[in-house]
Amino acid sequence: MQSATLEAMQTALRGPVIGPKDAEYSQARKVYNAMIDRHPAAIVPCSDAADVMSALTFVRDAGLEVAVRGGGHSGPGLCLVDGGVTIDLSPMRGVRVDPVARTAQVGGGSRLGDLDHATHAFGLATPTGIISMTGVGGLTLGGGHGYLTRKYGLTVDNLLAADVVLADGSFVTASETEHPDLFWALRGGGGNFGIVTSFTYRLHPVDTVGGAITVWPVERTREVLAWYRDFLPQASEDVYGFFSLFVIPPGPPFPEEIHGRKMCGVVWCYTGDPSRFEESLTAVREPGPPAFHFTAPMPYPALQGMLDDVIPSGYQWYWRGDFFDRIPDAAMDVHLKYGESLPTPLSLMHLYPVDGAAHRVGPDDTAWAYRDAVWSGVLAGVDPDPANAEAIRQWCVDFWEELHPYSMGGSYVNFMGTGEGQERVRATYRDHYDRLAQVKRTYDPDNVLHANQNIRPAQRQ
Repeated sequence: MQSATLEAMQTALRGPVIGPKDAEYSQARKVYNAMIDRHPAAIVPCSDAADVMSALTFVRDAGLEVAVRGGGHSGPGLCLVDGGVTIDLSPMRGVRVDPVARTAQVGGGSRLGDLDHATHAFGLATPTGIISMTGVGGLTLGGGHGYLTRKYGLTVDNLLAADVVLADGSFVTASETEHPDLFWALRGGGGNFGIVTSFTYRLHPVDTVGGAITVWPVERTREVLAWYRDFLPQASEDVYGFFSLFVIPPGPPFPEEIHGRKMCGVVWCYTGDPSRFEESLTAVREPGPPAFHFTAPMPYPALQGMLDDVIPSGYQWYWRGDFFDRIPDAAMDVHLKYGESLPTPLSLMHLYPVDGAAHRVGPDDTAWAYRDAVWSGVLAGVDPDPANAEAIRQWCVDFWEELHPYSMGGSYVNFMGTGEGQERVRATYRDHYDRLAQVKRTYDPDNVLHANQNIRPAQRQ
């Protein structure tokens, strides 16, 4: 960007415009994944929808590329584009709870921790993810799944309305009754259709939950995964557990004798009658005695933030994902192989259940195209040292390539990495892709918002 253009933007916009010569620039361009090293021409922190409208209009009229940042948690760093402009929603972190209507209106730059903190005061929550630092925007627009999904559905199943700045700089509210085609697309279609400045969610009674972690030595992966595969889908929807391959971190609640050991295990959340919490998990001994089994009642936000310190912002990340409707025995062999060869202490594999309430929403009711999936899987190479970036990337790619034949073909859009290609995007949206492309043509015909897992506008007939 030429200096004159940057100065014109600084004059035209109400809020700050951070350029490469500004002292704040280095910090402003940092994102969760330190593997991403991009240099926007400018970063524009926005405090309200008016800021977003002005910024997007200026950027579009200047012919510049634009990206959007909510929480900055995007694995492939889609919130930054070299030489373009990042519209940064992170100052927009307000949450307003209506405890009578059981709704929450949430600013587009808010994080899950902001939402959980505000709703927990009223004994309420809505399904989101498992890391409190995640931005509500990216998570929601991709679909959103986590500890409450089996009982209350996906995040998008609980989205009631969204305030959206469209690619032409105009503002609309999307809901079941206003711009219903846009509202359908926002529920799983990613950031392709506009910049969401506010989300309104339905809330549910959630207060103290049962949190638990059960682990076994990694060499037990086949037996444990076979048990988990059969146990969880038939368990009460009050029981949620994601399966993981990981290295035990040093520190509580884990005993010192298992620190640093490769393990397989399940992280649990129980939302039923507290007196039946322990009883609900008695089956964990069926695949053999675990090396460690920890249970404790805890406030829901505490469970949501439990992994924050284990994998903080600023590490090297490389991830890929897939949906699964089954876990055949051959796939268990793949999990064992790569669990035994975890390349760094923070690298991991997670299988998140997306059944229960999520299966009771019609397959065409939202843009989320995998209502028949039972698990959403992610493989992530993670390490603080840039020298290990290639090792974690190669482990992840090799693991994914061997596991992918047992998948349903597509991935949760928020678990897609860089450079996976347009056919991969199509596979993620299945038969919904063409309908999404039509909505894209209506609301962003010039594909202004393309710094995402892009859905290209349908061609005019």
